[in-house]
Amino acid sequence: MRRALAAAAAFALGVWGAVAGAACPPAGLSRDDLQAMKAQGWSAPADDTARSALALGLLDCLAEPDPRLRDGVGFEALQAWMRGKRLAPPTLQAMRVRLLAVLAAAPDADGVAQPFAALALAEVARADRLAPFLADDERAGLVDAGTRWLAAVRDYRGFDATRGWRHGVAHGADLMLQLALNPKLQRTHGEAIRSAIASQVMPEGEHAFRFGEPERLMAPVFYLARRDWWSAAEWQAWFEALAARRARPAEPSAVSLAQRHNLGGFVAALYVSVQESPDTALRERLLPGLRRILATLE
Repeated sequence: MRRALAAAAAFALGVWGAVAGAACPPAGLSRDDLQAMKAQGWSAPADDTARSALALGLLDCLAEPDPRLRDGVGFEALQAWMRGKRLAPPTLQAMRVRLLAVLAAAPDADGVAQPFAALALAEVARADRLAPFLADDERAGLVDAGTRWLAAVRDYRGFDATRGWRHGVAHGADLMLQLALNPKLQRTHGEAIRSAIASQVMPEGEHAFRFGEPERLMAPVFYLARRDWWSAAEWQAWFEALAARRARPAEPSAVSLAQRHNLGGFVAALYVSVQESPDTALRERLLPGLRRILATLE
């Protein structure tokens, strides 16, 4: 543990410039060092500057094929520090810039870097929601980049025993959720989020979701619906447009069955959430359209 603390301190003393090109584990640290920090609940480094530098170094771990480093160390540490309010806005801003660059680049061969960049950006967005530090144009840029990336996802791999989670759709939906919850969100941003979600409810082809994607896609829509931005008629039109994308051949096909499965999972999850909500106005806005679309699935 002492070696881990000393290595983390080295970041603060002059390794910062090498962070962007560092590998995982970051320079000066071993897997054992990172595991020791994990065992201590990420309480170290105690020094704010060292912690910030290490956080930037751990961004490279989000692209690691080994899920023990990617999910169990890189993302876990970053999430713990962000949720514990232990990273200052300048560090969060640096993370945002680097993570957005990952979303804008070509996907890696293992398909893990972008989904985990999206998941880490969800935590950045959550931090901004709870204690705003982004300028309005920066927040709008996060909505724009996140929605464009989610709509473009075509890698639908979820969990793999060797590589762990990819889960691009679910992680993108998590980013949408944190943005949807932000009180500074504007209606135009909400429209972009609804459009990105709609594009992934029923993927093209025969892919049937089986890793909880419909529930994750539903969540941002549910929280957007709690605002009074769209009337019952507008929500019904949105549901009808969504249902119209479903293939309905005279004879069932692998594609039509997969689409029915995916649409049904999304609509059922949203229906239950709305039906159980104590918000009467929310139920009045959404239930008519949801019931209509559910009837088409019978």
